Amino acid sequence: MRIAEIFYSIQGEGRLVGMPSVVVRISGCNLRCAWCDTPYTSWRPEGEPWSLDKILRKVATYPARHVVITGGEPLLMPEVVELSAAVKRADLHLTIETAATIFQPVVCDLISLSPKLSHSTPWKRANGRFAQMHERNRLRLDVVQKFIDAYDYQLKFVVNRLQDFAEINDILHRLRQPDPSRVLIMAQGKTRAELKKRTQWILEACKQHGYGFTPRLHIELFGNRRGT
Repeated sequence: MRIAEIFYSIQGEGRLVGMPSVVVRISGCNLRCAWCDTPYTSWRPEGEPWSLDKILRKVATYPARHVVITGGEPLLMPEVVELSAAVKRADLHLTIETAATIFQPVVCDLISLSPKLSHSTPWKRANGRFAQMHERNRLRLDVVQKFIDAYDYQLKFVVNRLQDFAEINDILHRLRQPDPSRVLIMAQGKTRAELKKRTQWILEACKQHGYGFTPRLHIELFGNRRGT
């Protein structure tokens, strides 16, 4: 499995925001978000192959009881099923973060689903084939529904503009009985200034629509730096 980085920090987003966590970041992605904040796992994948045992030994060096497997897109990797089961056998709380375009029968305590909205498609990038690939793959409601039906989940949407809320409403309407309390909205941004610029109007829109708001605490505290 190609690993970009493993580090000990806090969970920056979602229901467990602020929780000390070991982050296992897998390199490789089937999407190419225009605003991707980890291009070293997607646009320019980096990393080295790690065995399952090596990953587990590294995780065990930290005192955290929470582990986050993220990417890139971790569910691209067949080995992630075995990795998830091994983490749970170690009696650790496991969150898996995914764009929910691929289903794998992972074992976890929380599946964090982040379907990509239309503003994520990189139409302005020079290489149009990535935009076409991304647009074709970015939203798989059948996969989202399969996770919702089988796991404790959160639905996390990255918002860039006010009209994104209409798109989110449409997605939720097309799903079967998603729990509104598990819908979380966060601002798109790679810097504290970008997040601050969008936070207030997003908060007001969340209040209007009844959705939860999640900060991006790791960016607010550390900036968009690797290993934080």
